[in-house]
Amino acid sequence: MEHSAKRSLIRQAMRAPYLGREEEHELAVRWKEQHDQNALNRITVSHMRLVIAMASKFRNFGLSMSDLIQEGHVGLLEAAARFEPDRDVRFSTYATWWIRASMQDYILRNWSIVRGGTSSAQKALFFNLRRLRAKLAQDSAALSDSQVYREISLALGVAESDVALMDARLSGPDTSLNAPLSDDGNGMSDRMDFLISDEPLPDEVVGATIDQERQSEWLQTALRTLNARELKIIRERRLRDEGATLEALGERLGISKERVRQIESRALEKLRSALVEVNPELSSQMA
Repeated sequence: MEHSAKRSLIRQAMRAPYLGREEEHELAVRWKEQHDQNALNRITVSHMRLVIAMASKFRNFGLSMSDLIQEGHVGLLEAAARFEPDRDVRFSTYATWWIRASMQDYILRNWSIVRGGTSSAQKALFFNLRRLRAKLAQDSAALSDSQVYREISLALGVAESDVALMDARLSGPDTSLNAPLSDDGNGMSDRMDFLISDEPLPDEVVGATIDQERQSEWLQTALRTLNARELKIIRERRLRDEGATLEALGERLGISKERVRQIESRALEKLRSALVEVNPELSSQMA
């Protein structure tokens, strides 16, 4: 959103008339029961000044005011979708929570490359740490960091270690993983090169894929050696996530469960022989 467009939006929001309680209720009912888009538009336009006022409270987090307003508008629409007009509460009171929650979620997702905690306690810590620290500094400038962390942890109900960690995150800049390790610009490695990953290497992934495809071909070739009843029993018993029981399969085929077991045993032996014939190296694995 360009700067001029943002100013135009703010002017339009400030010119929008306030809704009286009865008119607001009527529009909310029309939207909820009839999905009247005009009613929804009048509700949201008349409350955009609330979105803008809320966005101004979060402007110190370094994010664009226009983006905050857009996120707040999403929260406003969510509030309109959930609002119950028959409850004895004004829409602005109800919408405030959704607008704030939408903006806070946006800030947590975009403020830092490395996301912080998203529990309610962590959110409260993130959005109140600076304010509480400034208040404590104003009340008593002689407090040490550990004393400040203790006071804030008591006020918000979080661990002191969480307060210290969040304080470090808020006071320190993000560091790019592509930044060189050497300050002289001659370093051949960056931070990304030293991150340890538990994921398999690309050649291992390719090798596993090839092996899986080859084994699948061997199995399909071996299955063609079975007759129809043997194939059905093997598929039902061995090739499904939840294999059928001998008894259930026997009832379906009209034979005893002992006969199903015998056919399955014979089919498995035929499969072993067929697989070894395709790849003799498998004989040692099946021994």
